[in-house]
Amino acid sequence: MLVDLPMKERFVVSRRRTGFGDCLWSLAAAWQYAKRTGRTLVIDWRGSCYLDEPFTNAFGVFFEPIQSIAGVRVICDEQINQLSFPGPFFPAWWNRPSIDCVYRPNEQIFRERDELRRLFEDQNDTHANTVVCDACLMWGCDQDAERQIFQAVKLRSEIQSRIDAIYQEHFGGRSVIGVHVRHGNGEDVMGHAPYWVDPQLALGQVCAAIEKAKALPHAKPVTVFLCTDSPKVLRQVSAWFPDLFSISKRFQADQAGPLHSAELGAEGGFSALIEMYLLGRCDTVIRFPPTSAFTRYARLVAPRVIEFDLNDPSRLIVFDGEAVRKNS
Repeated sequence: MLVDLPMKERFVVSRRRTGFGDCLWSLAAAWQYAKRTGRTLVIDWRGSCYLDEPFTNAFGVFFEPIQSIAGVRVICDEQINQLSFPGPFFPAWWNRPSIDCVYRPNEQIFRERDELRRLFEDQNDTHANTVVCDACLMWGCDQDAERQIFQAVKLRSEIQSRIDAIYQEHFGGRSVIGVHVRHGNGEDVMGHAPYWVDPQLALGQVCAAIEKAKALPHAKPVTVFLCTDSPKVLRQVSAWFPDLFSISKRFQADQAGPLHSAELGAEGGFSALIEMYLLGRCDTVIRFPPTSAFTRYARLVAPRVIEFDLNDPSRLIVFDGEAVRKNS
């Protein structure tokens, strides 16, 4: 039975079913808007690409329960299956009958993304009681909001324990260069496509970046930690750097699609979060491509970040504290 919520209470619903980088970055944008407008934040990750259970809220599978974030009330548990949020809704699409809202063509999703970003950027509010954020809202908030989310949201203890064990085994006494290579493994990589026009050139660029990172000053012996969604990338980069380490995980077959897939079950989500948070504990992080939200957490917290210029992928940019250096 659906439970109607009080009309006087207003909501922001953060609905995402994508990879964790997108989920968390979009959540930060929704939270910042909820904070500014005095709304309750609802984290609705049902239908997650990491689960094959359409009515399970994936947030509770991977993160600890949370009641508030910096003064913003949060609903993030299974009660969302019984809740009926008050209208009117923004964007306007969500004022349609529920059955008509199920299928949204891509052009509608992109339209809503742009409407939501304008709403957030203009620092305005809407008369709608419920704002539905069911689109990618990367770049929809400032870095303080992102940091607030990563500080407030805690991994489930079993995931954190696995991270701590790997850190103790591989990171202790070493300067770790974390390398993330977002390949796609056969999926439509959309905004990442310019980096993969020539796959062999791309892998050569990654390996050259690792060499440059190793040549930078390090306080301790250097080790390389590789995270990727492609078994081919793992094989080829490992051939260049036989002493690198990676975390054992289940891959899709070559060209069979991304790792954020319900076919891999919750373990695929666990593996993703372990790598995402371990990258944030590296001394240096290489992001390829830098358009991937997966390394956004590492970009915010790692002491040194190396990424490829968005306008010229052949050029490296080194973020070392506050200093920025460009290298051909």
